[in-house]
Amino acid sequence: MLFFPWWVYLCIVGIIFSAYKLVSAAKEEDKLDQSFIEKEGQVYMERMEKEKERRLSKTVKPREEEENHSIA
Repeated sequence: MLFFPWWVYLCIVGIIFSAYKLVSAAKEEDKLDQSFIEKEGQVYMERMEKEKERRLSKTVKPREEEENHSIA
């Protein structure tokens, strides 16, 4: 069964373990990146909603003020 020296098998086990850790770390990093992207997207959507509300309130107020003022 021992076709190669023991250190060759040890290197193969080390390579397999390193590959496993690389894949698991990449998955964890993807999860972290996805949660960050979702958080930033939510902040962006909130800013867009606030800007939309601000613009709507800005366009509605001048019309109301014109109707409330009379010349006479």
